[in-house]
Amino acid sequence: MQWTLVLVVLMGQCSFSTCSLYQYHFIRENKTWYEAQTYCRETYTDLATVSDMTDMRRLCSSTQNQDEAWIGLHSYKGRENRTWYWSLPGLEFNDSDTRWQSGEPNDGGGNPPENCALMDSKQWQDYPCKDDHPFICYSETQQSNTTFHYIDTKMTWPQAQNHCRHHYTDLVSGLDQLNHTVVYESKMWIGLFRDTWRWSDGSNSSFRNWESLGDLVDGQSDKTCATVLNTAGTWSYDYCDKQKPFYCYGDKLILINKSLTWVEALNHCREKHHDLASITHEHQQKWVEARLKKASTDFVWLGLRYTCTLGFWFWVSDEVVDYQNWASNVTSDDCDMSAAINTGNNKWFKRPDNDTFNFICTKK
Repeated sequence: MQWTLVLVVLMGQCSFSTCSLYQYHFIRENKTWYEAQTYCRETYTDLATVSDMTDMRRLCSSTQNQDEAWIGLHSYKGRENRTWYWSLPGLEFNDSDTRWQSGEPNDGGGNPPENCALMDSKQWQDYPCKDDHPFICYSETQQSNTTFHYIDTKMTWPQAQNHCRHHYTDLVSGLDQLNHTVVYESKMWIGLFRDTWRWSDGSNSSFRNWESLGDLVDGQSDKTCATVLNTAGTWSYDYCDKQKPFYCYGDKLILINKSLTWVEALNHCREKHHDLASITHEHQQKWVEARLKKASTDFVWLGLRYTCTLGFWFWVSDEVVDYQNWASNVTSDDCDMSAAINTGNNKWFKRPDNDTFNFICTKK
């Protein structure tokens, strides 16, 4: 008889009333990737999705697992299945707003595939990721000041990404950053790549933590399921029918597709689930954003309200209002207002309590 050992990794510190928005569960039972996916969907939410290095450290830190284990990343064979991503986790690539040179991306004949992007005089070209070029990193301070760092040492794209993440924040990513960088010379790596890998839960996380350059495959390999190799959190890939332990995650967020006032939404969450969702740091903001895609209203209620009596905003879960993501045009505070997140730009807006929107609850 096989026994399943479940190790729960709590995602960050939490009070008794407001734990974090999701949990990782290590399952020490050998299954194929598809069997593991079924198990996770039936028992929790899905095979583990990893959004950034914070997730990766938390997934690994409490398990001390030395075995190679499945996560929820799967490659769909065929170059036609490739998708472009920015290296910076959480930054979505907009195919309608790009800087490609005329005729690019062209895949250059396709052997080797050109899955990484260079910037040449502010315009982009696709190139093989194994080529060596200089690159630009960026770093961001706690005051949200961004500085750029030109690295003239020539590296492959994965080596450049690793260098930037180790010494700074990441490879320069997104049009806002690229429009402010100085062009030092032609053909510099930027944080743009494409691959055939998709997460089991359908999320658009661009985070990759491959151990070696060989793992940047073009979708032609028969090894199409991703694994975490060790407690360091680096990844490899293997045949999906191999049997291994695996990581699930349990989502503690639920989007309610009913249009209710803020007070009605609060009562619904507390009667049916746990509470209206609180967002106390950037990492939680990203997980809430992932749930907004299925909303049927332009705004979605959060558990943040303004009190006229005391003159400040407060989370109904009693969390401190420290992290904030208000839209830039939100200025004065008014009575009978609560916070809603915009499904278009993911910013917070104050809205009258009697407006009716979808809302996000936390589960018990």
